[in-house]
Amino acid sequence: MSILDITPFIPSDAALAKSELPDKAMRLSTLSAKLSGQLSTITAETLERHMRVANSYYSNLIEGNATRPYEIRAAQRGEYSSDPAKRDLQQESLAHMDVQRWLSEQSLDLDTLFSSEFIQNIHRVFYENVPERLWELKNSQGNVIDVVVPGQYRQALVEVGRHIPPDAEKLSDLMTGFCETFHPDHFQGDRKLIAIMAAHHRFAWIHPFSDGNGRVGRLFTDAALKLTGLDSTGAWCLSRGLARQSSIYKSKLAAADAPRKGDFDGRGQLSESALMNFCEFMLDCAIDQVSYISELLDLASFRKRINGYVQARNDGRVKGLGELKSIASILLHTAFVQGELERSQAIEMSGMSERTARRMLGQLKGEGLLSETSTRSPLRWEIPEHAEPWYFPELVPA
Repeated sequence: MSILDITPFIPSDAALAKSELPDKAMRLSTLSAKLSGQLSTITAETLERHMRVANSYYSNLIEGNATRPYEIRAAQRGEYSSDPAKRDLQQESLAHMDVQRWLSEQSLDLDTLFSSEFIQNIHRVFYENVPERLWELKNSQGNVIDVVVPGQYRQALVEVGRHIPPDAEKLSDLMTGFCETFHPDHFQGDRKLIAIMAAHHRFAWIHPFSDGNGRVGRLFTDAALKLTGLDSTGAWCLSRGLARQSSIYKSKLAAADAPRKGDFDGRGQLSESALMNFCEFMLDCAIDQVSYISELLDLASFRKRINGYVQARNDGRVKGLGELKSIASILLHTAFVQGELERSQAIEMSGMSERTARRMLGQLKGEGLLSETSTRSPLRWEIPEHAEPWYFPELVPA
């Protein structure tokens, strides 16, 4: 078995010319660039940090871990379920966030990301933070049949539905070939994004790890999209789109495992038409999620939602929190637009005495709506849990 067993690597130029894939790849690139232009650098960083919970929730949900976002945030505060099984799943959710944070801290370039060693490191960082009980893989009778080793390729033959992935002894060479083949430098223009979506399936087909392939594959895909020019990746969440159509996602992944069907289905070992269907689904999901976040972050509509949040506070609809002065909505929106707000600017905008203004700013900081790095630093816009349903309706379930 060789890397040629996953041909075609991407659909042929002739097939792409008859499809909507190039246009959809270009649309995704355009929408992502527009979203990046909407956000200050600091606001984008804040949003990306906040989205880690959503990304963890949706990526884990695809794999059967239904730990809700409020339970993930409780775990962040050290508040775990008394049920050991639920506690393990909370820790698994935090582990996914740890990998996202770790990835953001790396000085990543395409050569590093598209290396077998780095993909193993993604897996290692994830599983080193997962309870060891979840390393055990059990059969339908509940017997342990394998144990995950963080960062290590699987050592045994496995079955994934009807698909039998490559033998374990072939994995090292296959993953080296995978990284070389799908390196974005080998593709031009819209083909870069199409290749990343195709690579998402081919990685799943190889199934290099005993467990965790889905999560690692999605983390890898997110990082690849960001490094190939979709700078706003992280502000939007591809896994949200995939989880909302999880059965379709899984069925299209499985369909793309199929061998070529006759002379009109490409020239590779696997079905070109099924790969195209999968790539189109992935691009559609990405476009949908960029559009969703872009609409929410439109300046005029976001101002209305901040106003709605402040009004909800004053109507007693935000549990456990009291009223806010109406000027708070203007300060919060300004901080959102700019990313941060100088204290002197906030005091001047408030129209209050300095003492009263500082008291209000103290309230906004205390409730997580603004943050500071020091007593003299600018105040940064934040997204506390109690404001999320108003700022980002339907981002995650309550």
